[in-house]
Amino acid sequence: MLVAQISDLHVRPVGQSYKNAVDSNRMFAAAVEHLNRFDPRPDLVLITGDLVDEGLDAEYANLRDLLAKLEPPCLLMAGNHDDREVLARCFPDHAYLPSRGPKHFVIDRPPLRIVALDTTVPDDHHGEVDEAGLAWLEATLREANGAPTLVLMHHPPIVTGIPYLDKYMCRQPERLAAVIGRYANVERVLCGHVHRPILQRWAGTVLVSCPSTATQIALNLRPDAAPASFCEPPACLLHWWRDGAIVTHTSYIGRFEGPFPFA
Repeated sequence: MLVAQISDLHVRPVGQSYKNAVDSNRMFAAAVEHLNRFDPRPDLVLITGDLVDEGLDAEYANLRDLLAKLEPPCLLMAGNHDDREVLARCFPDHAYLPSRGPKHFVIDRPPLRIVALDTTVPDDHHGEVDEAGLAWLEATLREANGAPTLVLMHHPPIVTGIPYLDKYMCRQPERLAAVIGRYANVERVLCGHVHRPILQRWAGTVLVSCPSTATQIALNLRPDAAPASFCEPPACLLHWWRDGAIVTHTSYIGRFEGPFPFA
């Protein structure tokens, strides 16, 4: 089974740009084309939040039009730039999204189980999970009965070392780690939010964050670093379940020179 992950699309209304700097709509359309022509084609596409930039109806309408060209099925998650109630209202056909409140959901796609944990805090940019969310996660992981599981959340619950990102991480990560660490069948924790590929061993499993289909956050580890982003190549992640294990690849979106002779 091949599962693709894209994140942080920051779709805008038709004709508007992201941060008055880049055409995130065009860049997401290029990501859709990239996924459609991938061979073998992904069985499922996970979109781990910040679907749009301001939570506007016009943005979600444009997102619907852009997603209509995506050939594999997809699952949608809210990020801190989304309005999760507007998201659910604008995508009633995605019935796995609860109509109100946190947008936790679980989808069984054998051989994998997809568990999505909503870490968003309405009207704020950091992540957090309340007691009810932790209880839902515990019960959902317990019900998996050992099935290989992907846990999705928008905000990474780790310190990345990039100071202006870490202010907006998922807070109280030790509570999440305590739950996830009890279940050895959690194969990956998949995140977005940080607009960079980041990898860490965490809670007894592997945590991976996905690049953005738009701009990439500057990799600056200085404690006095000022926020910045660049038009580095956008990318998606490909999680390939094979022979009882997952291997994760980074696939850059765009047309590049080559192929060259293999040495």
